[in-house]
Amino acid sequence: MRVPDDRGVARLLVAGQGVLLVLLIVVPGRGGWAVPGVLAVVSGVIAAAGLGIVLVAGTALGRGLTATPLPNAHAQLRTTGLYRFVRHPIYSGLLLAAAALTVGTGSVTRFAVLVLLVLLLTMKARWEEVRLARRFDGYAAYAATTPRFVPIRLRSSAGRR
Repeated sequence: MRVPDDRGVARLLVAGQGVLLVLLIVVPGRGGWAVPGVLAVVSGVIAAAGLGIVLVAGTALGRGLTATPLPNAHAQLRTTGLYRFVRHPIYSGLLLAAAALTVGTGSVTRFAVLVLLVLLLTMKARWEEVRLARRFDGYAAYAATTPRFVPIRLRSSAGRR
């Protein structure tokens, strides 16, 4: 059996992400929980903010932005702007928008797709981080001090000395 190369795996991860994002849009938007009008509006604003985060974070990568989780020849290690708060602000923005859409529509089906998207993006980010650590000498130190998706450190103080 042939072992897939990095490009093949990267394409599969992107394809899976694309399918899940399309499903979030096309699955039925009701059928789970009641959504008051104000929550629907707030969710829409939060979803737009999530998409804004995606745009700002993607723009910050410049020519280093790629469709796949493999750094291209123009990639540079970014640790400023949104990247000073989280390692993957594009994924963070997508997850924020997807979660807001899910909550704002009250769809159990969308919730299931959201859970799958969280799992896929977590797996994709971990896979990508291995390649980033190989490419950039400072990535391991950056990753040790910067959360993956949410700009909050959740580690307990028990492990610190």
